[in-house]
Amino acid sequence: MTAAVVDPTVLPDSNEDQLRHEVAAVTLLLNQKNIIEYSGHVSVRLPGDETLLIQPVDHGRAELKPEQLLVCNLEGRRVLETEIERPPGEIFIHSEIYKARPDVRAIAHFHHDLTTTFSLVEGMHLQAIKNHAARWGSGIPVHPDPAHVNTPAVGRGIANTLESHHGMIIRAHGQVIVAENLRALLIDCIHFVENAETFYRAAGLGRVLPLTESELATFQRSFRRNKHSVKLWNYYVKQGLTTGLIPAEWREQLQLRE
Repeated sequence: MTAAVVDPTVLPDSNEDQLRHEVAAVTLLLNQKNIIEYSGHVSVRLPGDETLLIQPVDHGRAELKPEQLLVCNLEGRRVLETEIERPPGEIFIHSEIYKARPDVRAIAHFHHDLTTTFSLVEGMHLQAIKNHAARWGSGIPVHPDPAHVNTPAVGRGIANTLESHHGMIIRAHGQVIVAENLRALLIDCIHFVENAETFYRAAGLGRVLPLTESELATFQRSFRRNKHSVKLWNYYVKQGLTTGLIPAEWREQLQLRE
């Protein structure tokens, strides 16, 4: 019998304990990169697809711990009503997107000022200008209502604007990024902001030339998304472990490839 070939870029399915550590690590890393900072939140679907993990509203993003995360249902309510902590007021961004998009397993909402700027200037639309921004080659929609997303109805509006895309801007408010797992989500958030910053700098030099449909297609044919996500997950998590940002005792749960 021929032995099965194991793809080293494919990581095993995560259990709740692993997902708790991943949400906390992604939050710490995005905060360290000035993407989430004092506000914003990361969530992940739990096995079974009826619940999600998300941080409490009052816990700082710079010191989030796995055990502090809340289990909530897709109505935005805590599963354990005995818990004192409350989920973020904007949990409905997460719950309503999960309802509308079965393909989405992880979501980040943050308020990156420079990226938000693209919703404030007439005729200026954020487009894919760097190769890894091909992830958003289908478009980056702008939700027209800057209000706090604190009801299911407003959350459904966000999900409707997102449609089948992988990222969006909420006008004068912030961003929403969706992905198939937390490792990919971390990398997508970083690339989304990198693309916005590069677009901004390029606009100061002259007419911006976004990637064409042909260029996007050529890149996508050669790109191995999972391999890229695993590579960068290893890079950023190991960097966090080395600097002490991520506690050493989390290492085993973060599924690193040595």
